[in-house]
Amino acid sequence: MSYFFYSVVLALGLLLGLPFWLYEVLRHGKYQRGFAERLGRVPERLGSARDQPVIWIHAVSVGEVLAVSALVGQMRRAFPQYRIVVSTTTDTGQDLARKRFGEENVFYFPLDFAFAIRSYVRALRPQMVILAETEFWPNFLRIVHTQGVRIAVVNARISDRSWPRYRRFRWALLRMLANVDLFLAQTETDESRLESIGADRSRVRVTGNLKFDVSLPVPPPIVERLRRELAAEGAGPVLVCGSTVEDEEPPLLRAFENLRVSHPRAVMLLAPRHPQRFEAVASLVGQMGILSRRRSTWDGEPLAGGVLLIDTIGELAALYALADVAFVGGSLVPRGGHNIIEPAQHGVAIITGNHTENFRDIVGLFQSRDAVRIVGLAELPLMFIHLLENDTERMALGRRAKETILSQMGATARTLQGLQSLLERDGNVGQASAWAAHKD
Repeated sequence: MSYFFYSVVLALGLLLGLPFWLYEVLRHGKYQRGFAERLGRVPERLGSARDQPVIWIHAVSVGEVLAVSALVGQMRRAFPQYRIVVSTTTDTGQDLARKRFGEENVFYFPLDFAFAIRSYVRALRPQMVILAETEFWPNFLRIVHTQGVRIAVVNARISDRSWPRYRRFRWALLRMLANVDLFLAQTETDESRLESIGADRSRVRVTGNLKFDVSLPVPPPIVERLRRELAAEGAGPVLVCGSTVEDEEPPLLRAFENLRVSHPRAVMLLAPRHPQRFEAVASLVGQMGILSRRRSTWDGEPLAGGVLLIDTIGELAALYALADVAFVGGSLVPRGGHNIIEPAQHGVAIITGNHTENFRDIVGLFQSRDAVRIVGLAELPLMFIHLLENDTERMALGRRAKETILSQMGATARTLQGLQSLLERDGNVGQASAWAAHKD
C-alpha cells in the first residue's frame, strides 16, 4: 500500500464530501464539536506526558466506551504507574467517556492524516495504544508502530458485513495488520477471520466479549421516578423499544396500537438510536394520534396508553429495568442489529428482529439457550401480545437471558492478562515503574 496515495485519496474524499459534511453541520449540528482536535490540535486539558507514561485507548462510540469501561478500571488498578487516556470518534461516545473516565483524560480521535496523528503521538508519547473492536486506520497504525509503540486490538471482531470487503482487499490489509502486536478476539470465528485477512496467527488469541462484563450503570433518578409514577397511575405493561432506526418506528407504533386494544394502559418507552432523529420520531408519533411525552420535558404527566420518547443520551441501559418486554432495534430492517446484552442484564424478556448480522455470535448464543425471541415484521405484534399474556414464559425468558450473561463473564480479566504480557514483553512495565520512581 502507498501511504501517500492513501492520504491523497482520503483528502480528496473529504473534499468531495464537503457539501454533505456542511449539510450535516447545518441541519443536524454534527461534526462541529472537537473539529480542531480531529485536525491534530491537542486539547490543553490533556496536559503533557512528561509526568506519567501513557496508555492510549480508542473507543469509537458509546458501545465501545461501555465495552472498555471495566477494562479501564482494572488497568488503572493493575498499572497505577500509567495514565490512561481515551479517544472517541462520535459526540455521544465523547460525552459518555468524559463521564466515565474524567474530562481531562478524554479527547477526539484525529483524522487519519500524518500531521494530525503526529501531534498526539508527540504530546502523549504513549507506550501502548489499544483499539476497541476493529478500527484499522493505515496512517495511524503505521506512525504509531514506527515510534516503537505497542499496539493491541481488544474485543476484536469481523462482522458478517465487513468480512467480504476485508477479504477483497486482503492485499492492502497485510502490511497494515503487521503493525499490530496483539489481537484479542471475541470468538473463534473472529480469530479465524482475522487470520484469513492477514493477521499473524501467533498474534491472535480468543479472550471473549468485553460487553458481557459491562456492569449495570448506577440508575439515573429518572428510572425510580418513572417506576413510582407508572405504579401510581396503574400504567402498564411497559414496552421499552431501544436503539430503533429509520423505518422501524412505524411498525413498532402500529404494534403498540394493537396491544392497546387488550391493554389500554400500556406504555411504550421509545429510544431512537440517533439523536438527530428525535424530532422526526416525535412528529411521527403525533401524526399517528398516539399520546406522547418527551423525556427531556416530562414532569410527571400521565403516561398510560402513550409513548414516552427517550430523547436523551446515556439512559437507555438503565431504563430497560422498567420493561416487561424489551425490543432491541436496528434489526427489523437490514441494519445489522444492536446489542441485546443491556436488557438481558436486567433479566428482561427480549425480542429482536431477524437482521442481527453485526451481533451474530451474541444472538446465536442467546438463541441456543432459548433466551431471546426473533421475529419478522409480521410476527412482531403477535409476539408482544403473546409474551405479555403469558407471564410464566415471559419471566422464564428473561431469567434465561440473565443466566446467559452470567455464564459468559471473564473476558475483561483475560484481556488484561494479554495486555500485561504485551507490556512486559519489552520491559515496559518495569520502565514505567522506573519512570515513576524517578519522578518521585
